[in-house]
Amino acid sequence: MIESLLLTTARVSTFFGTQALTGASGFFFQRDERLYMVTNRHVLIDRPSGHLPDRIEIEVHINADNLTQAAVLSVLLYRDGQAIWHQGRDSAGDIDVAAIELDRAALPATVMLRAFTPAHLQHRLQEVKVGTPLLVVGFPLGFHDTLHHLPVVRQAVISSPFGLRFQGQGYFLTDARTHRGTSGAPVVMQDDAGDAQLPWKLLGVHSARLEMAGRSLPVEESLGLNCAWYADILLTLTAG
Repeated sequence: MIESLLLTTARVSTFFGTQALTGASGFFFQRDERLYMVTNRHVLIDRPSGHLPDRIEIEVHINADNLTQAAVLSVLLYRDGQAIWHQGRDSAGDIDVAAIELDRAALPATVMLRAFTPAHLQHRLQEVKVGTPLLVVGFPLGFHDTLHHLPVVRQAVISSPFGLRFQGQGYFLTDARTHRGTSGAPVVMQDDAGDAQLPWKLLGVHSARLEMAGRSLPVEESLGLNCAWYADILLTLTAG
């Protein structure tokens, strides 16, 4: 049996019409009977860079006995000219997380996936310490097991006090080697005392690498730090 964590995360491809644009990561989140795909807001829209896709494609498994079989779900990003995704904002500005509700009727009848739920969020912040081991599950530079349609996992640790908004923003820092394409990946902590079927806490949504402003550093001098937006924003984005 494949580990359930690997079935929470899917490859997200963005398009403008038939033109392929970028690749990213995303994961499934279920709230009551509603199912969402969660990724970064900048995956769906980034006006400064001119990134304005009108649909995404999500790859899903369709055979529990044969992981090589997959289907592609196409999701339009606009309806009647209005964006269909949910995004958030706080006193510091936009939060780089977006949630798109999926039409369950559009999913293949045999779809096989695992979804995080509100029960997988970390409510007691003081239990998570600096240096806590984490995993980041995604598709760096699009790299993944193309035969079995599965993501890869990178190790990370928490690098700033969990529960404290770093620089006043709604994210914490992780120390991990990441690349483009990891945008939207879930940042998780093992939780053997929780859900037996999916024993992980969803702590954050990976967004981007951080570098020191005003400096052009060679790759070997990269800070290796990343921002992960606190996952509790999903309670707001999926309410109602």
